Amino acid sequence: MLKNIRLITSESVTEGHPDKVCDRISDEILDEMLKQDPDSRAGIECFSTTGLVIVGGEAKTKSYVNVDHIVRNALRDIGYNKQEYGFCCDDVGVMVTLHEQSPDIAQGVIEGEGEYKEQGAGDQGLMIGYAVNETPELMPLPIVLAHKLTKKLARARKDGILPYLRPDGKSQVTVEYHNGKAKRVETVVVSSHHSDKVDMKKLRADIREKVIEPVLGDLIDKDTKFFINPTGKFILGGPPADAGLTGRKIIIDTYGGAVAHGGGAFSGKDASKVDRSGAYMARYVAKNIVSAGLADKCQLQVAYAIGVAEPVGVYIDTFDTNKIEEDKIVELIKKHFDFRPKEIIKKLDLKRPIYKKTSAYGHFGRDDKDFIWENTDKADDLKKEAGL
Repeated sequence: MLKNIRLITSESVTEGHPDKVCDRISDEILDEMLKQDPDSRAGIECFSTTGLVIVGGEAKTKSYVNVDHIVRNALRDIGYNKQEYGFCCDDVGVMVTLHEQSPDIAQGVIEGEGEYKEQGAGDQGLMIGYAVNETPELMPLPIVLAHKLTKKLARARKDGILPYLRPDGKSQVTVEYHNGKAKRVETVVVSSHHSDKVDMKKLRADIREKVIEPVLGDLIDKDTKFFINPTGKFILGGPPADAGLTGRKIIIDTYGGAVAHGGGAFSGKDASKVDRSGAYMARYVAKNIVSAGLADKCQLQVAYAIGVAEPVGVYIDTFDTNKIEEDKIVELIKKHFDFRPKEIIKKLDLKRPIYKKTSAYGHFGRDDKDFIWENTDKADDLKKEAGL
């Protein structure tokens, strides 16, 4: 019988990629606000290019944040600490243009103000959560592998295993599925920023041996295609080579293109903004549904109106993998999960300064005790009530 063969691709980038530099700065500024004032509200945006970082956006906080200090420390920690890279923490220019949150928006997210007395959503929009049982992380395999490659690439640089590497880098993995089951890696792409003193043949051999093969293991076979720095040299990298912006890697941040995306970015936004908190909650719900065995895959969509607490819609798609009726799953979701912004923030403890860690290598599928949205504490109750 002919197999139903599909190819699914996902990519990842290192923390030295220009967009991830901006995500890191935005989230680190937010963290500093939350350390001093957990009720801070912020939408911090960042732009980086040759010799310049611009921080803008909105904030309402009682904290004092030394933005210049945070920017330079973040760049230093990422690895932009040498002038020869063309972008250095010690001499880059930093511009700051933050303003207070619009009072027209604020009235919708402060309890007791505006038309609705309960804390409402910080914006309209739809958020997507997803889980699938093909990996221990309950994440799609292609994005899991892509993130592992970029983390391995960054670790090889930081630990001096491949000392000629520089901070910027990317990976891409194409996985071949047979009848819905992942079987092998069809293609792997890795591009890494490097010094001008390394031979390209050596770089390609080193990255294959030290980065790709340890991560992909038996998923590689004789027919797997490898593209390592396929255009050749990558000496100029980071913001001088390609300007960066906060929130430009939304697919990398979530499920790698395996399912839909609501469109809202995460970094720099406090939890009153449902772009972030609603997406975290949707992941939490979807992961518990799959962990409970109610479905092999679950995509959940939740939508909000600005200033209104209750979502205007909750929708699931289990891709015909559900073990009970989808209507019953929706009933269980409504019974066990509260999607009002205040309750999401409380349940997932989202006023903590935990966001710097989310700014690279994905917001989901991470084994970190601070990422409460990855917990499966509702799975047993859901399974019991479903009669499974």
